[in-house]
Amino acid sequence: MARQNWRASNMLYPVPAVLIGCRDNEGRDNLMTAAWAGTICSDPVMVSVSIRKERFSHDIIENTGEFTISLTTSELARATDFCGVRSGRDIDKFKEMKLTRLASLKIGAPGVDESPVVMECRVKQILRLGSHDMFIAEVVNVSVDERYLDEKGRLELEKADLIAYSHGEYFALGKRLGKFGYSVRRKPKKR
Repeated sequence: MARQNWRASNMLYPVPAVLIGCRDNEGRDNLMTAAWAGTICSDPVMVSVSIRKERFSHDIIENTGEFTISLTTSELARATDFCGVRSGRDIDKFKEMKLTRLASLKIGAPGVDESPVVMECRVKQILRLGSHDMFIAEVVNVSVDERYLDEKGRLELEKADLIAYSHGEYFALGKRLGKFGYSVRRKPKKR
């Protein structure tokens, strides 16, 4: 098997493509697309998002200390891409993409109502890393679209048709391959 060595680059793919919602101190809302977001702690529940300093949302989040993360679906793919290539300095992305603002319960920043899951986040720390700053935040509330709950209230996120970002392209997530721990689960004995 032949391999090539490339220069150092971010090749940790695929990653979730999410919409980051924020509201400035004058009440102006913005959305931006982020692919560098992830889980970093389960107790307390914390996430991170890395944002370039020149992005419009960067200063808003730095000044207000809060943001939302809205998971994206195949239905939201066009809006997700649009919100990543157009600046909120110039346009209202909610209006342009016909997205519905979802009022947050515990923070001022809006989420995207069309999203299956919206997390409300409060910034706890900002790490200055170079091209990007990493906003480390505590998740203070999660809003879930009831369409993705089963009769017992369990989240069936696999039905949401989530998307991921991989090396400049968007992909719909595929079929389930197994459940956590399936590789070590004992098989029932045959009788």
